[in-house]
Amino acid sequence: MGEILVTTFVTLDGVMQANGSPEIGRAEGYEYGGWQAPYTDEEATDLITRYTLQADAFLLGRRTYEAFAPFWPNVSNDDPVAERLNTRPKYVVSSTTPTPEWPGTVQLTGDLGAAVARTKESTEGEIQVHGSAQLVRGLLDLGAVDRIRLWYHPVALGTGKRLFDGVSPVAMEVESAHTTKAGITVVTYRVAGRPEFRGFGA
Repeated sequence: MGEILVTTFVTLDGVMQANGSPEIGRAEGYEYGGWQAPYTDEEATDLITRYTLQADAFLLGRRTYEAFAPFWPNVSNDDPVAERLNTRPKYVVSSTTPTPEWPGTVQLTGDLGAAVARTKESTEGEIQVHGSAQLVRGLLDLGAVDRIRLWYHPVALGTGKRLFDGVSPVAMEVESAHTTKAGITVVTYRVAGRPEFRGFGA
């Protein structure tokens, strides 16, 4: 049985929008795109590679898939991240994506819970979700996420799309944490069900 691990780059105030490029931000009408690169040094790149190589499959929302699909097939598989993305199954949750040309792509349509359950049953290891905010929220509401890895960057933007906006309350337990020299704190959580709510009684 596979496990779903969400991995997302966020600011300290939880913004995930347009992390990789100012151009993406401008295309979305957002002026703060490209906030990730100033903190992505060799150490962070090595961590990204190491964690990506743990994936046995990828589960992506439509917009993230459509951003990945024109790029990664054109990167040589000598690059370990490209090799993993290009050779492992990629499940895209979409009924509107044109017939995928990226080899290894499977479209998931219909009921999300049933489709994800089948995907987990057919995978032995880690199913990684990158970006895909709307998909992540749906998976959390279904209780389908097993672990979450957040890459906190030492910047706050005050505005922008946030990963957890609108999700049902969820508790998490810290599995590991590491801070790079450039200030990115990578925290891996295991999803622990509903949170408790109580006061500070005697």
